[in-house]
Amino acid sequence: MLKAILFDMDDTLIDWGDFSGDWDQIEKPYIQRVYEYLCTLWQIDGGVEAYAKEYLSRSRAAWFQAHNNLVAPHVGRVIVETAIALGIPKEKLNMEACLKAYGWGLIKGVTLFPDVINILKLLREKHIKLGIITNAYQPMWMRDYELEQYGLLEFFPECRFSAADFGHLKPHPEIFKAALDCLNVTPDETVFIGDNPTADIAGAQAVGMKAILRVVRRMTPLISGLIVPDAAINTLDELPAILSDWYPGWDQ
Repeated sequence: MLKAILFDMDDTLIDWGDFSGDWDQIEKPYIQRVYEYLCTLWQIDGGVEAYAKEYLSRSRAAWFQAHNNLVAPHVGRVIVETAIALGIPKEKLNMEACLKAYGWGLIKGVTLFPDVINILKLLREKHIKLGIITNAYQPMWMRDYELEQYGLLEFFPECRFSAADFGHLKPHPEIFKAALDCLNVTPDETVFIGDNPTADIAGAQAVGMKAILRVVRRMTPLISGLIVPDAAINTLDELPAILSDWYPGWDQ
């Protein structure tokens, strides 16, 4: 019996396909705001350029390590560690205040997939529980701003997991298990939908869920065919038919 569907967020619900920048450019205004806040606490030698260089170096190092051990990077931790490295005493730093200075917002060129709202409305009408698991660098309260702006937050009232908060990236099994526990469902009652073969498909299947690959322009190639999704879709409009095949009568 189908009881729940878990979604990845980026390139599954939110479309990054038309984004043409790079991550360093995305973060530039946020880094600037953090720097200005930190300057109210302590004098930073070298100006914003020195802070940005140290921050980006530490951010890249955190992501490089994360790909090996699945320990999730956290933007707040990188901000604080950068500040300490540049001489600001640890006791003067408050991560929450740093994150508020960093802020977050909608990214130019990033939009909501046009098929998302209708399928979420259908699933909610059929009393299917919904959740999100994202490998985000930011805590979930920051990504919630995007969900609210796109009109998605109301569909995910309880189960929203950011890897930054949880501590592990997908495909680590514990973040999937935590979402299942949050919704009080079992793996065989749950379907996961995501765009990343390793993080989303292999990760969900490893804990016993069926996993659907959302095929997008930026999709990571399947590795020698070793990762095989239970189904693949180009649009969420294809989802009801797949669910009817797996769970006859799910929409009754």
